[in-house]
Amino acid sequence: MAITPLMPVYPRCGVRPVRGEGCYLIGEKGERYLDFAAGIAVNALGHGHPHLTRAIQDQAATLMHVSNLYGSPQGEALAQRIVYNSFADTVFFTNSGVEAIECAIKTARRYHYANGNPQRHKLITFKNAFHGRSLGAISATDQPKMRDGFEPLLPGFTYVKFNDLEAALAAIDEETAGFLVETVQGEGGMTAGTPEFIRGLRKACDEHGLLLILDEIQCGYGRTGKMWAYEHYGITPDILTAAKGIGGGFPLGACLATEEAAKGMVIGTHGSTYGGNPLAMAAGQAILDVMLEPGFLDHVARMGERLRQAFEQLMPNHDHLFEEIRGKGLMLGIKMKEPAVSRDFVAHLRDNHGLLTVAAGENVFRVLPPLVIDDSHIEECIQKLSEGARSYTPPAAA
Repeated sequence: MAITPLMPVYPRCGVRPVRGEGCYLIGEKGERYLDFAAGIAVNALGHGHPHLTRAIQDQAATLMHVSNLYGSPQGEALAQRIVYNSFADTVFFTNSGVEAIECAIKTARRYHYANGNPQRHKLITFKNAFHGRSLGAISATDQPKMRDGFEPLLPGFTYVKFNDLEAALAAIDEETAGFLVETVQGEGGMTAGTPEFIRGLRKACDEHGLLLILDEIQCGYGRTGKMWAYEHYGITPDILTAAKGIGGGFPLGACLATEEAAKGMVIGTHGSTYGGNPLAMAAGQAILDVMLEPGFLDHVARMGERLRQAFEQLMPNHDHLFEEIRGKGLMLGIKMKEPAVSRDFVAHLRDNHGLLTVAAGENVFRVLPPLVIDDSHIEECIQKLSEGARSYTPPAAA
């Protein structure tokens, strides 16, 4: 057979992890990597965190899955905890971020349907966005690399420039249901929404009876130094999607909503076989146990500022390579000067210096360490990054 047993849709590199220890990954041959990719912002507590591991083990030995035909004391408890620590009144649990996006799109459309305005079904979304790879999610983006070959896509989306409030307001019409926006764009280039932009979208929703949907799949759950990225802006959304760090590596996502926004989501309108099963809920509870400890988010904010300062001190020594720092908290990106080299530089750091980072759009590479890093990990990252910058030759100059 020519095709591999694993469908060949990923450009997999040579790193083959078999074990993780805190902020490190260990490969098949014992090679050790400083993991500042964290499963693309998923492994919020690093690898093998004892509290998370114990919670999953204990729940696996008790009850893993029963389906949503029955009451869910585990789901009710985690949902209540999330509600208490967010803007939301209600939560739908999923297995992934993209499923949370699908739920959010349905919730927004169903809201206007329940209000007698079924024509209000379109969402205004933003260029360079990444919301996942389901048909609904790629329909919400304007990126050919995700859309090509999958047409016809789901109608009902209008695309405007990110951080362009004037363009967003101009796109509103009688069919608009709301805005779907990443509070901080991740895949698109680690660009944070400006205060004027995010607050302006909130104001427009209030004035026009629209819904503000924030995609915080990557930037939520402590990643920016606050529990939710929207807290930096002094606003709240109507609907929010969360995933990645919410399970710390266990497949888990959530769609959060206010009571008003969720008014159309009644019995029979949505569902998931695995979503919210007891094993996932145990993982979610363990993550919150750690994240809600006094001082945890302060630590994230402090480490994020120290890492940013370390980058700022490093960049002048390699100003032929690095252009600017983007992002918030421990969701940082460095834009490179040489065109289209960020992926090559990520590979160079990985293969030659044992530092794992993640490529993004706009020639940026992402630095997404576990939220539990300390000063020693930052020092090691800077050392490896500095060595990598000194030894790196861009492909065009090779």
